[in-house]
Amino acid sequence: MDDDVDARDAPAEVDATFRTLRRVAVGYFVLFLLAVVGFPALSLTLGWWSDARLAGGMSPGFAMAAFGLYVFFAVVGVAAARLSGAVEARMLGDDARDAQVASTDAPEGER
Repeated sequence: MDDDVDARDAPAEVDATFRTLRRVAVGYFVLFLLAVVGFPALSLTLGWWSDARLAGGMSPGFAMAAFGLYVFFAVVGVAAARLSGAVEARMLGDDARDAQVASTDAPEGER
């Protein structure tokens, strides 16, 4: 079996995959940008965001900056990576799937 990508995937399939992955990346970038811009917006619009105190004397804004944003960024990164991997695997050729399809499509004497 030839491992050359061009032999398995047509240029139109690769282009469609690229466009889909670009849309996924732009969507997750917008989500990231909203979180980064939304955090200071909360500090400017909600007084309690900076004035209230939580455990240890931290304000909700500080707690979010210290812990929440890192968790949010990790979740967004993992979600983007998993979605991109799934899109690529589904839209482009997959060795295991191609082998299974080839074996079921082969005539009875060639299996």
